[in-house]
Amino acid sequence: MTEQWRGYDLIGDVHGCALSLQMLLEKLGYSKQGGVYRHPERKVIFLGDIVDRGPRIRESLHIVRDMVDAGSAHIVMGNHEYNYLCYLTPGRPGSGMPYLREHTARHRRILNETLEQFANYPQEQTEFLQWMREMPLFMEFDAFRVVHACWHQPLIDRFLEQYPDQVLTDDFMHRSGQQGSMEWTLMDRLLRGTHLRMPNGEVMISKDGFKRSFFRTKFWAQSPYYYADVVFQPDPLPTHVARMVLNEQDHDDLMHYSLDEKPLFIGHYWRDGEPAPITSNIACLDYSAVKFGKLVAYRYDGEAELRKDKFIWVDVRKEIFE
Repeated sequence: MTEQWRGYDLIGDVHGCALSLQMLLEKLGYSKQGGVYRHPERKVIFLGDIVDRGPRIRESLHIVRDMVDAGSAHIVMGNHEYNYLCYLTPGRPGSGMPYLREHTARHRRILNETLEQFANYPQEQTEFLQWMREMPLFMEFDAFRVVHACWHQPLIDRFLEQYPDQVLTDDFMHRSGQQGSMEWTLMDRLLRGTHLRMPNGEVMISKDGFKRSFFRTKFWAQSPYYYADVVFQPDPLPTHVARMVLNEQDHDDLMHYSLDEKPLFIGHYWRDGEPAPITSNIACLDYSAVKFGKLVAYRYDGEAELRKDKFIWVDVRKEIFE
């Protein structure tokens, strides 16, 4: 894409934190004009995950969609928008899938706040679900790239070859529910990131109480040797696993975003601490806002090397509770 804007403000996972989003937009110099947040020279790009977990999901969606519709923002799909779509999309007759996302207790728990906040607004929910179907999975500009969790060029190339208009058709959605299909792999990689299976069939218990046999990995690690070199998630690996050496299959399953590629902006990964680039060309903007962390933006002005001083944020606990 090529657009004539002075710069872009990329904003991480909102998760229903509408008040923090309004504060961040105002801090970035956006103001409401005709009911929509606008800036005379800049444009927002949201990195997905507007829904789930937070207290003001409907309000957050209205702010974001109004900005997108008015041309003052773009958005890429997050895994939570995709999960929401799949949870409410019926499977095809004979598929054995009542819905594209199984209605388990765990899935309901993740989506609970979104479903409850739309319980009395069925028409709004229908309209937002259709809008989410139209969200791009990624965006590439002349100087930078945007995706929710991971940029995987071979999969993106296959997607563009098979779906040149980039529309998530009914056929695409149903195929994406079939584990192992290209569509399933694409959505898993771009919206959830890379992961490795725990060695020797081990299972770890995450902070949210779920048993996990996989863990999220860095897709930019250079010459990793131990499992500890590639783990990228809030939950640490068990010490004995972290010290294990990656095997040949692990190396085959990993991927690498090179330092000579375009700057890349991602969300998804629940970071903490003071925002800073992950590498000279990768910035993660998810700093756990809904867990009273930070709602973070990066003010991008075309620089090839990302800078720590370009991060701007709202400290949710400080701004909301003090």
